[in-house]
Parts: sequence; structure tokens; C-alpha cells
Amino acid sequence: MAEGEPRKTVAKVLGVHVKTVSRWVRAARQPGGLAAKPQLGPTPSLTEDDLRRLGELLAQGAKAHGWHNELWTAARAARLIEREFHIDYHPEHVRKILKRRLGWTSQKPRRKARERNDKEVARWVGDEFPRIVRESFGRGAYLVFLDESGFFLTPTVRRTLAPRGKTPVLAAWDRRDKWSAISCVTVSPVAGRPGLYFDLSDHNAHGEDVVAFLAELRRRLGRATVVWDRNQIHSKSKAVKAWLANHPEVIVEDFPGYVPDLNPDEGVWGWTKYGRLANLAANDKQELWDHVDELIAAKHRPDLLRAFIRETGLPGLTHAA
Repeated sequence: MAEGEPRKTVAKVLGVHVKTVSRWVRAARQPGGLAAKPQLGPTPSLTEDDLRRLGELLAQGAKAHGWHNELWTAARAARLIEREFHIDYHPEHVRKILKRRLGWTSQKPRRKARERNDKEVARWVGDEFPRIVRESFGRGAYLVFLDESGFFLTPTVRRTLAPRGKTPVLAAWDRRDKWSAISCVTVSPVAGRPGLYFDLSDHNAHGEDVVAFLAELRRRLGRATVVWDRNQIHSKSKAVKAWLANHPEVIVEDFPGYVPDLNPDEGVWGWTKYGRLANLAANDKQELWDHVDELIAAKHRPDLLRAFIRETGLPGLTHAA
């Protein structure tokens, strides 16, 4: 328009009515011109001070407000807001408030055994484990975190995407056929280099399987300090006790009870079973075997193994993690 183009031409180019162009021209001559005027929307019922107070209340935990555990659901938070601020929000709106205004995220809770003695765990982490690391590396031995698990024909089902209201169906065998597995995450004594070793069998692991695994580990690594849980095939197996008595270069140490989160080998199982092999509905054990070689992928991923070690929070392994 400033260059002398007719309003009809400008309207045709922009695809609007000529009267719209005239209205824009008049607006452009006013203070502020055609600057966008944002629509602020309704004023939030929860003020910034209310949000700070809400954050403090939520930080007290759900038990402090009458629920039987510490988990906050959107429905529980909505009831808390109604009780404390007299504002009736739908739970889904509360979910948006928690995420957008308080920075919360959706998370899957970790399970913790009621039998776990937190004071004993803290003592072990602070005193016993540093001693284990010091003595192991002092004698030039690998630090070995060992555990057993299994891979079943029944799939580990995880969430997936689908149209609303059309829940997907995963056809799978409902039987307990499986491959048993023994594996360990290792840390070298000098460079702190992480490693992974594993073995599979078609039966439940027993003492003789543990002995065979330890023997192969000794052949490859030499000296080793094995840290494992108090499973009966570790602590009560006559075969394991006899083998250890004849091989003093392999020393074993026990984790405290009920602390799978302290074993980096648990990270291997979680990454494999609940990540790479999630929703795998194998037709038979052979197909399951073919997919379990995902463990080999982790063996050649030192960055991944370091992440499993870091996740435990165990002290004294910073050069490995």
C-alpha cells in the first residue's frame, strides 16, 4: 500500500476481502500499529505463592496427608489442592500444573523390600565397600559384581503406542520355558576398565553352574573379588564352598540383604529384559536364544557398563565410572 498498490490488488494477493485490507490500514495508522496483542487467557486460580505452598505440602509426602504410601497421583494432588486451597480441579488439569508449573515428571517408582535394613546398608556402603575396593585393587584383583537371572518365553510387557480405545494385543505362549543366565560386571584393578561376562543354560542355575562360571572367570581374569547377594547357591552350595577353598585367588564378599540397586549387574538385566527385549514374544526357546545375544551388545558398550556402575552410587569407583 505504501508503494501505491491498489487495495483490491493487495487484497487479492493476501487472499482477504478488500474491507479487511482497509481495516488493517486504519489500524496501522494508530499507536502500536499492527503489533500482535497476546491473549493472556484467564488468571490462574493458584497464585505463585500458592504454588510455593503446594510444593512444600507435596514435599512432605503423601503419607503426611493421610494416604497409605508416599506416591503422588494426579487424583491425590487434586484432593490436596481442594482441601488446602478450596479449588476444585480435574485430576488431568492438576497433572498439567505439576508438570508445567512445578517441573514434575511422570516416573515409575522403584520397589524396596520392607525387610531391607537401611542403617546396615548405609554402614556397608560407607565402610565395607570401600574396604572391599581397597583390598581388591591392592592385590591386583578384578572387582566382580555377579548375579543370576532368566529369560522367559512369556514376554516382559511394556507400554507401546496405539489409537485411543484400541488396546493392542500381544500373542505369546503362557508357559515358563526359559534360559537361565549368570553374568557379571567387572572392573579392572589398574585402569578401572569395565567388562561383562555371561553364560546361559536351559535349566535353573545351581551350585555347579556357579562353579563353572567362576572357573572360567578365573581363567580369563586371574585374581578376582566377587561381590554377590546372599542367594543359597552362593552361600550354602557345597560345590561353591569347596571350589573357593581350593582357589584362594578368588575372594567373595556379600552384599547386604535386599539391595539389588547396589549391583550394577542388575542394570544389565534391566537394560536387556525391560529395554531391548521388551514385548518380545518368541515362538520357541531357539528364537529366544537368538535374541538373548543382546547381552553381547552390552559387552561391547563400555559407556553403558559405566552408566550401570554410576547408577549404583557406590563409592570408590569414580575412575571406572
